[in-house]
Amino acid sequence: MITLYTAATPNGHKISIALEELELPYEVRALTLSAREQHEPWFLELNPNARIPVIVDHDEGDLVIFESGAILLHLAEKTGRLIGEGLRGRSETLQWLMFQVGGIGPMMGQANVFGRYAPDKIPYAIERYERECRRLFEVLETRLEGREWLADDRYTIADIANYAWVRTHRWSRVDVTGLPNLAAWRHRIRSRPAVERGLAVPPSSDGASRDDARFVEDARKMLV
Repeated sequence: MITLYTAATPNGHKISIALEELELPYEVRALTLSAREQHEPWFLELNPNARIPVIVDHDEGDLVIFESGAILLHLAEKTGRLIGEGLRGRSETLQWLMFQVGGIGPMMGQANVFGRYAPDKIPYAIERYERECRRLFEVLETRLEGREWLADDRYTIADIANYAWVRTHRWSRVDVTGLPNLAAWRHRIRSRPAVERGLAVPPSSDGASRDDARFVEDARKMLV
């Protein structure tokens, strides 16, 4: 059994999708981010960086793992699934996983901060991050030319990680016109039943504030 500490964010959805794909038993502990529950002492003992997601793998001596990329890698290696085959395939998977962890996620996060949340709108910052997100999407577009998946010609944690962020392109105001390979890839992933189930975790009613519930509802309208 795994306990998943999460919220309805791209990083949270990476893990719930992977758990559903791998059919691993897990229970959900949803955090109310607007109430800063992630900064409470009990949670800081799990993750001193005060971020979701976190898992506790009770089958591995209550092993605590934070950072979504590390969690995905743990789940893939634990099951021997959703990761490339052999040294080359594993390397490809990790490269495209790190592409999301170090690029897509942080850049889309900054686009959200400056484009939506910052009290003072700074045109240079907004344009800079939206433009960089588009550039990274174009890298994915090129990678997907003539292939269905990002790594080792198979569906892996690299696809899950990138998809969880790319699907929120409307929220980050990233233009996706003229990217047919990326669009086809998004639809392939979105059509998977496990992805549908993973995106429904956590339910918006699980202790969510009104603001959290509205964000969850908005996020779930961004289907691809």
